[in-house]
Amino acid sequence: MKEKELRRSLAVFTIGSVMKLTDLTARQIRYYEEQGLVFPERTQGNRRLYSLNDMDRLLEIKDFIADGKKMSAIRAIYASRKQKEHNISDEELRHRLRQEMSQQAGFTSPSATHFGNLRF
Repeated sequence: MKEKELRRSLAVFTIGSVMKLTDLTARQIRYYEEQGLVFPERTQGNRRLYSLNDMDRLLEIKDFIADGKKMSAIRAIYASRKQKEHNISDEELRHRLRQEMSQQAGFTSPSATHFGNLRF
């Protein structure tokens, strides 16, 4: 995972901060969690912590609702996206593996490696 994505996925925001940044109420945020649309991390004291990615999703949900989409349609959108993430083609998988191998080997671009001709 790239450092930028790693930082965006760190859960550091409390529900109060998320409320201010998204203009959603705590009740709305908890409802979206109950609906399986957002998955905040929990502290040992069971407090919710949100990441920037979580806030992006909450804002997107807010936009979907403003556009008149029902909760079932929103859940279907996210289920479809999740399914597409899991169903990558063999070629895409090979591409991702080559990128990972290049990064692990310390190369900056796949063309600079000798892994380009390997078949997986």
